[in-house]
Amino acid sequence: MAENARVRRLADRIQEVVARMLDTRIKDPRLGFVTVTDVRVTGDLQHADIFYTVYGDDEARAASAVALASATGIIRSEVGKATGLRLTPTLAFHLDAVPETAAHLEAALAAAARKDAEVAALAAGASYAGEADPYRSPSDGAADGADDELDGPTA
Repeated sequence: MAENARVRRLADRIQEVVARMLDTRIKDPRLGFVTVTDVRVTGDLQHADIFYTVYGDDEARAASAVALASATGIIRSEVGKATGLRLTPTLAFHLDAVPETAAHLEAALAAAARKDAEVAALAAGASYAGEADPYRSPSDGAADGADDELDGPTA
């Protein structure tokens, strides 16, 4: 489904306004180092989901979530002023799971690299179970007379 250009522009504008508000106007001590990663606006422009990350531990994430919930009204009024819409969209803040997913993928890639190194180390000291080259080479085929039919009649 093609995304409406107006919806995307509004989402970008909301992201800018919210990021600026968190940086300059919201002075809640519970608010940690918050980064707004994405904003998704519904097609009717009535609701905006704001995704954010918090630098720190679980305690900092929980405190920042409480601070954002308490500042939602102020942020929404500023979004309304900045966008000039007749109806200001409702705002919902969601903790973005991208850093945890990235950490999980990094761990999986590191485990795969370790396994590859183990297999390479085992293969380095391995020897063939049979012959080194189990396939027939062209010189072997001529010795057993298999190519006689292809050569044509001999006189």
